[in-house]
Amino acid sequence: MLAIIGHGEGINVAVAWLYVALRIAHSLVQATVNRVAIRFLLFASSSLCLMVLIFHAAIPIFDLHLHG
Repeated sequence: MLAIIGHGEGINVAVAWLYVALRIAHSLVQATVNRVAIRFLLFASSSLCLMVLIFHAAIPIFDLHLHG
């Protein structure tokens, strides 16, 4: 969505790639050592990345003015 609305650059692309890396790491941990604590940390971190991206998409979509 961010790319479609013209905001798929800078911090957004970095957070998106961080999300991909965390999900790959999560899958690798699950397929190898399968330690729940490590998997949870990776999953929670990737979920935080998604929340950041959703927030960044909401700003231009809903025309939110976040400055005072």
